[in-house]
Amino acid sequence: MSQIMFCPKCGSLMKPRRINGRLYMICPKCGYKVEADPKKVSSSLKMKETIQHTPKDKTIVVDGEALPPTAQVLKGVTVCPKCGNDEVIVWMMQTRAADEPPTRFYRCTKCGYTWREYA
Repeated sequence: MSQIMFCPKCGSLMKPRRINGRLYMICPKCGYKVEADPKKVSSSLKMKETIQHTPKDKTIVVDGEALPPTAQVLKGVTVCPKCGNDEVIVWMMQTRAADEPPTRFYRCTKCGYTWREYA
């Protein structure tokens, strides 16, 4: 039988944590702490810590030379903002949440400038 406890001060779900070999139930919101009875706390009671990602972890890197297999060459649809060429390579990638439209990428075939457009 596992022991699930709510903080008596703020009502938040308390998390188990070992401190100096003793088991405590600690409130992550207000810091309230009470020693837990190891006999009542199940060994299956585990808390997973949230992984914090840095902005570098969230960055999508698109190789400067290699293009995705879905890339297509289009002529006359859009114009390169750098050189005015009207022939571009276009591809789409899901860079935001799944319920939002994909991001459209363009690369000029003349100067190589790459830009994106959000739908």
